[in-house]
Amino acid sequence: MYIGLGIVLLVLGLIFRLDVITVNMRYVHEQPLGLILIIAGILAIVLSLVYAPPWRGRRRPF
Repeated sequence: MYIGLGIVLLVLGLIFRLDVITVNMRYVHEQPLGLILIIAGILAIVLSLVYAPPWRGRRRPF
């Protein structure tokens, strides 16, 4: 569940960081916002993989 959120945050961060689109925001700069979103996306992906329940993905055939 959090892997999808992490991917979305990572993609949004890369869009802002690499200046794919430019948005004129008065008090927010795109470069630091992109870096924060990238870090949050990577953190969400890593934490979701670390704290995944051990029974997820393992299925025993009957």
